[in-house]
Amino acid sequence: MITFEEVRDIILAFPGTEETMSWDSRSFKVNKKIILYWNSQYDCPVFKVPFEERDFLLEVDPETFFTTDHHKPWPLILGRPDKLDAGWVKANIERIWRGQVAKSMLKAYDNPA
Repeated sequence: MITFEEVRDIILAFPGTEETMSWDSRSFKVNKKIILYWNSQYDCPVFKVPFEERDFLLEVDPETFFTTDHHKPWPLILGRPDKLDAGWVKANIERIWRGQVAKSMLKAYDNPA
């Protein structure tokens, strides 16, 4: 299980992240790119994942992950907060953050002085 506040804490622990609003929902960005947003209609996080991973997760764990007609065209998956594993959430967030953060900030993060 994971709450919005726990997701916020995980994301904002990474350098360069910020909390914003996108599509009338609370969201988090790094380098002006969305990492994750909290879907207000379903009260759940929406994660970026490759299509292949999304399809796999929908097949093996439909109690945790789902999509909607609106989200299907995009490499996104929604997660039920009461079923999500905090370790998976953190790993997904870090993977997306690493792919979007400025390379100089990533280097500094990986090699602290």
